[in-house]
Amino acid sequence: MIAVVVGSGVVGTAHGQDSAEYGRALAAQYCSGCHAIGVSGASQNLQAPPFRTLSERYPIDALEETFVESIDTGHPGMPVFRATPEQIGAIIDYIAEVME
Repeated sequence: MIAVVVGSGVVGTAHGQDSAEYGRALAAQYCSGCHAIGVSGASQNLQAPPFRTLSERYPIDALEETFVESIDTGHPGMPVFRATPEQIGAIIDYIAEVME
């Protein structure tokens, strides 16, 4: 896997995107190489859970903290991921949308 630093290539919500749409763009750019980010399909990396199933591991209201901790501490094969609070919130908004 590749180390990832979010924030270098995706335009933020300040330009009119809603938060979930921005989160989808971030997920497509930075997460889809391993995770299935949509409402169907398998993850390319079988160790990477599909976004739509994350609520099976973590309650959505605690996902932000879990998301930050998991990405900061990492796990085998997980890239370094640095994101602003806005970006993390947008990705979580998108995850909540695909879990519906």
